[in-house]
Amino acid sequence: MNPALTYLDAAQAILERIRATQVKALERAADICTQSISEGGLVHLFGTGHSRMPVEEMFPRHGSFPGFHPILELSLSYHHAVVGANGQRQSMFLEHVEGFGKVIMRNFVFADSDSFIIFSHSGVNEVVVEVATEAKQRGLPVIAVVSLEHCRAVPPQHSSGQRLPDLADVTIDNCTPGGDAMVNIEGMKDRVGPGSTIGAAAVVNALKCLVADGLTRLGQPPMVLTSSYFIGTEASSKQFDECYDDYRRRVRRVYG
Repeated sequence: MNPALTYLDAAQAILERIRATQVKALERAADICTQSISEGGLVHLFGTGHSRMPVEEMFPRHGSFPGFHPILELSLSYHHAVVGANGQRQSMFLEHVEGFGKVIMRNFVFADSDSFIIFSHSGVNEVVVEVATEAKQRGLPVIAVVSLEHCRAVPPQHSSGQRLPDLADVTIDNCTPGGDAMVNIEGMKDRVGPGSTIGAAAVVNALKCLVADGLTRLGQPPMVLTSSYFIGTEASSKQFDECYDDYRRRVRRVYG
């Protein structure tokens, strides 16, 4: 079979599994996010490595809205250099340094109405577990987005023996197979074609739609970063500025 079609079939299977199994978890997560944003709080977003991608998918981009606060540590998520200064080896090493998550969290001021979404395919690396632990110690609800198949099959890395779902109030399965890569090529020993980006992006955007619906039902329809395709260049530019101003107003207190 054509390897591209094999990958697309596997990607479609991820979406079908999310649709069949994760709607209830998405709804519970959306309730948490809606409550945070409607009460003037923030939904903080955290991920390391390639899990920075769903963080950025949530906000800011077209079709998204303020209320979500990305926390991305460049030392854990800057991939462009690969080798040399700021290289991938350093980033992968730092993911396993206990204490680093606590240092990251020390830089922000959190409110009682805030909540967290933490993205991690494996759900076991030390930094993501520590960020979740710190959030829970502050009394904040935690939503985990992981591959449950992968997470359950690998040993925890943190000295507490905990995985990310152990700390989460709600866990959403990105429904990606363990190991992430999904396609076998004849003559190759290793699989190619990771699927976690597909799963995580689907989860993020489904969740975003649910939160928009929840806020609107509360009489607080969000201000959306809207493309000029829909409302014209002038209106789109004005709305982007208003969204950014609204975002700045919301996050100002996070930085003390």
